[in-house]
Amino acid sequence: MTRPAILLDTHAFLWLLQAPERLSADAAAAIRGAQLVFVSTATVLEAGTKYRIGKLPVVAPLVAAGWAEVLEHAGATPLAVSLADAALAGAHASAHRDPWDRLIAAQAVLRTLPVVSNDAALDTFDVARIW
Repeated sequence: MTRPAILLDTHAFLWLLQAPERLSADAAAAIRGAQLVFVSTATVLEAGTKYRIGKLPVVAPLVAAGWAEVLEHAGATPLAVSLADAALAGAHASAHRDPWDRLIAAQAVLRTLPVVSNDAALDTFDVARIW
């Protein structure tokens, strides 16, 4: 199914780049069929932070290559976190505590974008989730 645009959760973006076999068939098809694939700048913050503190060493080649080049090579468009995104992420009633997921969910809600993610906790934000 062709979609105008989708937003990738952090793990979906990293799996697309480094372990595409980990994506579900629906997730892979959604990525292939999207006219525009967004990756949040929150994803870059999350991956970079986890790399820096030693929790995500597998992203070393992505950090070394530079995020702008990585996104361009993947055919993805960066989606900057806006003031409205940050406000909604902080205020949303969801009990989900992960700040990066909250930002990605807020971006999806405000732009009516489906999120490619295996994280069912995002469902508490009332986003369309593809997995």
